[in-house]
Amino acid sequence: MIIGYFTERPYRWVPEDEVLKNQGFFAVPNTYFDREKAADDYNYFLDEYCRAEELGFDALMLNEHHGNPFCMGSVMNVEASILARITKKAKIVLIGNPLPVLKHPLRMAEELAEIDLISRGRLVTGWVRGAGSEQFFNNANPAYNRELFNEAHDFIVQAWTRPGPWRYEGKHFHYRHVNPWALPYQKPHPQMWIPGVLSPETVQWCAEHAYPYLGLVTALGPTCDLWDFYADLAAEQGYQAGPENFGYLMGVFCADTDEKAQELGKGFIFGGGANAFSRPEHTLPPGYNSKAAIRRLGMQSGGGWVGLSAERLRLASHGEQPQPQPKKKKSEVTDFNEVREKLLGAYQKAQRDYQMIVGSPKTVLEKIKTIMQVLRPGIFTVFQVQGDVSNEDRLHSMELIAKEVAPAMRGYAKALGLTDPFERFPGSVKLTPGTKRLPVVDRTPLPALKLEKPAA
Repeated sequence: MIIGYFTERPYRWVPEDEVLKNQGFFAVPNTYFDREKAADDYNYFLDEYCRAEELGFDALMLNEHHGNPFCMGSVMNVEASILARITKKAKIVLIGNPLPVLKHPLRMAEELAEIDLISRGRLVTGWVRGAGSEQFFNNANPAYNRELFNEAHDFIVQAWTRPGPWRYEGKHFHYRHVNPWALPYQKPHPQMWIPGVLSPETVQWCAEHAYPYLGLVTALGPTCDLWDFYADLAAEQGYQAGPENFGYLMGVFCADTDEKAQELGKGFIFGGGANAFSRPEHTLPPGYNSKAAIRRLGMQSGGGWVGLSAERLRLASHGEQPQPQPKKKKSEVTDFNEVREKLLGAYQKAQRDYQMIVGSPKTVLEKIKTIMQVLRPGIFTVFQVQGDVSNEDRLHSMELIAKEVAPAMRGYAKALGLTDPFERFPGSVKLTPGTKRLPVVDRTPLPALKLEKPAA
């Protein structure tokens, strides 16, 4: 099993009331940006990733968002290139570059090849469609999002594998001269892992390419459904999906005691947490999601990733916006204590629903083992706490996970037979035509956890 480390590299200095007033992180005025604090944090986060490698995490995961203090990684390839030089062993995993909004896949192919060369083959690249708000920030038409994604991906693979020079004339991209000189260190190219939030189209695309699919804090029941869907499609493609085809990322925070962990873990809901990444009108622009993806999104029991949740869906479909509190008279001072009380309830519910794990090493380990049993992932990534948690507490959480949780995870993964994508290449286990595929998930713990939907 690969155990990864991930942080959104949050800008921790925006007053929480400003985020609540804005009803989301996206579009908070950048007048709250402080260059000295940002410079300190960028350097700290690079050091944090180096420490993660020292502690034994197998993969250092980066992502990219734009115009949003929730994530300062607005150009993650810059960070990846630095990590390629200052780290030695860990995989550098990008989850991922938002292809539909970048508009220049040839340059992307060159950038990633350089990173793979500098790291001597430690890059794992991943592609995303970009959050709904990314379409606004980059002036991209959301209706073309998926076809831009597909064409850019196919072009990059060609740029890495087809001898040049050659000419390319596609629907959205046109190049008179394709002949990148720097090609990836890995042959034919780096592995590609694709993160997702319950979109069946993305799962289908992953299965057709035998790419590992990484669930991003998705509810366990619907995640099982999607992974069964992947495995069925994989069987149609002639291979048996296994743990090497699946990964899972979720918020995990550790402290010496459950009580201290619970207090610091509230950083996950600072400003509304991931569910307040952007307002409904920015989260789900028209044309961005298919009907099937929206229906599956509605099955989410709680908060979602980058603002994707059933509640946001309901508000967007009715043209509404969440009201943080009843309207007050102008003379009254804005008070968000009620909102914080609701967020605290959501924080507890997320833990009950196994969409967030907070506690002492013993508490954290037992819950992670349950998730490992259910989802059987070959990749498990811990997502560091958000909010204004100190560097010292962040680092201590990493150390507790690395020293007291990860070794037991590795032992349990071995007992479960959880192979990762570097132990067994995704798609390499062929199925004889007519052979029934093997199970890829284990739902037996779900009823006791009250996470399995009752039969209709």
